[in-house]
Amino acid sequence: IWYSAPGNGVSHPVHMERFGRPGKSLLGSDSHTCAAGAMGMLAIGAGGLEVAMAMAGEPVYLTMPRIWGVRLVGRLPDWVSAKDVILEMLRRHGVAGGRGRVIEYHGEGLEGLTAMDRHVIANMGAELGATTTVFPADEAVKRFLEAQGRGDQFCELLPDPDARYDVEDEIDLSKLEPLIAMPSSPGNVVPVREVAGQEIYQAYIGSSANPGFRDFAVVATMVAGRQVHPGVSLDINPATRRVLVDLAADGFLSSLVQAGARLHQAGCNGCIGMGQAPATGRISLRTVPRNFPGRSGTREDRVCLVSPETAAASALTGRITDPRTLSIPCPRVSEPSRSSNSTSRLLPPLPAEESREIALAKGPNIASLPRLEDLPDRLTLAVVLKVGDDISTDDIMPAGARVLPFRSNIPQISRFCFDRVDPTYHERASKVRESGGHVVIGGNNYGQGSSREHAALAPRFLGLRAVLARSFARIHWQNLIAFGVLPIEIDPVTYESLEPGDVLEFTDLREVVAVGRRLLFANRTRKLSHEGSFTLSSRQRSIVLAGGLINWIRDRLTGTA
Repeated sequence: IWYSAPGNGVSHPVHMERFGRPGKSLLGSDSHTCAAGAMGMLAIGAGGLEVAMAMAGEPVYLTMPRIWGVRLVGRLPDWVSAKDVILEMLRRHGVAGGRGRVIEYHGEGLEGLTAMDRHVIANMGAELGATTTVFPADEAVKRFLEAQGRGDQFCELLPDPDARYDVEDEIDLSKLEPLIAMPSSPGNVVPVREVAGQEIYQAYIGSSANPGFRDFAVVATMVAGRQVHPGVSLDINPATRRVLVDLAADGFLSSLVQAGARLHQAGCNGCIGMGQAPATGRISLRTVPRNFPGRSGTREDRVCLVSPETAAASALTGRITDPRTLSIPCPRVSEPSRSSNSTSRLLPPLPAEESREIALAKGPNIASLPRLEDLPDRLTLAVVLKVGDDISTDDIMPAGARVLPFRSNIPQISRFCFDRVDPTYHERASKVRESGGHVVIGGNNYGQGSSREHAALAPRFLGLRAVLARSFARIHWQNLIAFGVLPIEIDPVTYESLEPGDVLEFTDLREVVAVGRRLLFANRTRKLSHEGSFTLSSRQRSIVLAGGLINWIRDRLTGTA
């Protein structure tokens, strides 16, 4: 176990710099773990509890996804970059287009994309809802590893010439133009030219979505010798310590600072609402992967997702600007052929004897996980909340400076559940907790976005026993099961007939879950009967019956299962 110290940078690009290898598998407790697919890894996001189980030697279980082959042809034109490629995918397919799929990019168009360009695309495969994204390990990956001093770890992995895919798509890179995801969804994509001229307040460069040397150097080249518009805050968030050192060595940091940019430490920062929160109701152009409502740290935000080129052009003019309209040359920036060896803040594993002597320190804000009871045979549950389609884990459990300090304190962090959707949720859920608990009604793609398991655990602490939704996003679906919450799929008619305040009765639950048959339940308030279903493996059914993954593994290890 290596330790990446504070200030070292965002986990995904740090991992790519120092640890990623073609042909390896990776499980990460962050939905953007899939970024490592840029170098030919099978990298999948999951809840933290599932990652902990994997570290303890337990297998990882997935429903076999379909393979979506996306053929890339042509070359990107001037002022268009990798961010526009993934925004084009989102424009075509929306935030649920990749559910149940692994995306594999192939074709001659890859020749013009560096390993870090591919990182941008693979990272935001999470925004499509994909299980993961895979690129081949070719000469571009070899050059990247050689620049990191790890060329000996390269192995070539290419698709077979006769490879076939379950689903196929094609993008002609030469026909792409600058794109922008307008508030407040990564899938709300339009050409920049269609919204050009709107006044902006902030331009933000960085995050795990655009973490490469090029992403910052292009901006530095564009603003060199110029001044950022006086009404704009140009925020520079280097993704890793190594990139920060390289930018300084090549003089790009000086150009940014002299142009009026604000330099922040390497890290996630404003992407998860920890600093750089924009002004209320003002447009913030960001190279981050997500623009869910309020994720920036400002409740009434207007965050748009753009490429570094579009962000820099707009920072100079003070308005959303298609970079193709600037009267300056298109910047040409290459990745360093040899990166700095800034690894002093990566701490290697200690010898076993030495590590056993270290005591685990817990401050007053660190609380043990609550003990969760197993599934009873009968439940009478109140409908506390009903939400629409594409509810994200940011909607369920917000990020930001108000909330994140309580990640290790479930009772305290539960007070923020659904805060942006319905500020009364915590109070109402708490009232019915002792009388049996509650359910939440959701639309399609319930739980999209971040893998944060607090979006399942904190509502479970408040008495959530089931979520009835038209469909679920993969990682949140798995997290609900891991904490003993039954994910029940319902049809549109049932969804429309259920309302907050209804009291639902579930009987013979243990038998129904154990055998995996369809679930009948009664709406006592409206005197109606409903039907739902759940697609769980026998192992997952056992986990739900036990009240969650921790209970299940404990029972197995103690022989009480």
